[in-house]
Amino acid sequence: MIKTIIFDLGGVIVPLDFPKGYAALAKICPYDADEVKRRIQATNLADQLEMGRVTPEEFARAIGRAIGIEASCEEFRGLWSEIFLPGTLIPESLVEQLHSNYRLLLLSNTNAVHFPYIQQHYPLLRHMDELILSYELGVMKPDPRIYAEAVARAGCRAGECFFTDDMEVNVEAARQAGLDAVRFESAEQLSRELRARGVAVS
Repeated sequence: MIKTIIFDLGGVIVPLDFPKGYAALAKICPYDADEVKRRIQATNLADQLEMGRVTPEEFARAIGRAIGIEASCEEFRGLWSEIFLPGTLIPESLVEQLHSNYRLLLLSNTNAVHFPYIQQHYPLLRHMDELILSYELGVMKPDPRIYAEAVARAGCRAGECFFTDDMEVNVEAARQAGLDAVRFESAEQLSRELRARGVAVS
């Protein structure tokens, strides 16, 4: 029986458009969006940020040097948060309904640049009982340790946790950790998966 429902964030709750973020940065630097992407990826700092090993200020300065701009951390946060699109992929009504009967957790590979912006712009997150964030824990999905932390905070057995993520590698890692996990495709598909497990969804 499902007791806790665990959501990924980007690509499950929040819609993403990474090219839009690269394009926003390209508007204020000497390079086009493709070159901005290449230069950012060449720094290998994104995972370090998502594991809390560099600060937002350090990240902004390093990326600024890589793409030839000088921007404050707040200016950079605004530009780099262009990747997030309005609205959510799951209606708040569904999350609210689930929260009336189940414990809800957020399990996300995210960072200290993006997450404050997300909390401000996506109030749906107020329905989450726990936030399990890679940059706070120092580990990222699909590391088994982050799933163990999620189960510990769920307050039930791994097999009583349902998890959805848009990346198959993270779904498979969750299954290896004993969770009931499916790859997210749409709100309708998620509702079908939940109903199949006895979760009441209107």
